Amino acid sequence: MTKGILGKKIGMTQIFSDNGDVIPVTVVEAASNVVLQKKTVESDGYSAIQVGFDDQKESRATKPEKGLAEKAKTAPKRFIKEFRDVNLDEYELGQEIKVDLFKSGDVVDVTGTSKGKGFAGSIKRHNQSRGPMAHGSRYHRRPGSMGAVDAARVFKGKALPGRMGGEQITVQNLEIVRVDTERNLLLIRGNVPGAKKSYLTIKSAVKAK
Repeated sequence: MTKGILGKKIGMTQIFSDNGDVIPVTVVEAASNVVLQKKTVESDGYSAIQVGFDDQKESRATKPEKGLAEKAKTAPKRFIKEFRDVNLDEYELGQEIKVDLFKSGDVVDVTGTSKGKGFAGSIKRHNQSRGPMAHGSRYHRRPGSMGAVDAARVFKGKALPGRMGGEQITVQNLEIVRVDTERNLLLIRGNVPGAKKSYLTIKSAVKAK
């Protein structure tokens, strides 16, 4: 069964293992996760729980969001996600999900929105090679061939300059190094997508061995 929690990226630091190795970790705050809704096969066609994280002002919430929050007896939430393939009997409406759901050594998949980089060329955006930088060359950092002559058009999917980043990215099979239940923190080995203070979805790994 899937286990999942929502959190906020605090930043990166490093800790020492028992044998003295330095482990780079990302600190994720995962406080006040509340079950807003339970979806069943009979009513919705699939089973899932809807979880909310991080309170927001009543004035900013929509009417449906306020309705969900009232049923769960909580404040409206900024960040809402669903987790499928869960045991619905283990969850109640309005129940709080805490970081002790996971333990150190668990393997998780972390989903977030990557940092936006703005408009970028094809070398930075698609990792293409540049041309020679000699004075005679008139081809330095351009995108290269646009394709065959005969088509007389550029095919869809051609790697060209454009807006880079700001996309949903999932990093798989990351290890939870430490769980701090007092401060509601998860310390995850390595880096995860997104800027500081960005929202993350953490759930048990799909491809964990």
